[in-house]
Amino acid sequence: MKKIEAVIRVEKLEEITGALEILSCPGMMITHIEGHGRQKGLTEQFRGREYKVNLLPKIKIEIVAKDNDVDKIVDTIAKIAKTGEIGDGKIFISAIEDALRIRTGEKGNIAI
Repeated sequence: MKKIEAVIRVEKLEEITGALEILSCPGMMITHIEGHGRQKGLTEQFRGREYKVNLLPKIKIEIVAKDNDVDKIVDTIAKIAKTGEIGDGKIFISAIEDALRIRTGEKGNIAI
C-alpha cells in the first residue's frame, strides 16, 4: 500500500476528483492548506497600497491505494494539475505499513 499526497491549485480540485471517481479511487481526504514553494507568494494591490502575500491557498489530496493502482492515480493527478506555470504543486508517495477498517476489523489491502 502507498499513500499519495498531492498539493494542487484550488481551481483544479473538481476536475481531479471527477477523474479519480472514474478510476474508482478507493477514497480520498481533502484539506484546504496554505503554503509556498518556489513561488514565494505574490504581491497584491489594495486601496493603492502593495501587500505581500507569502502563503497561497492550495488543496492537499491524500489517498491510500493498492500498489498496483498508484501509477494510474499519480499520472491522472499530474496530467490534470499541470498548467506549466510555477505553483502547479507536488505529489509525494510514501509506503504504508498497514491499514485497519475500524468498523469491521479488516486489515491490509482489504481495509482500503
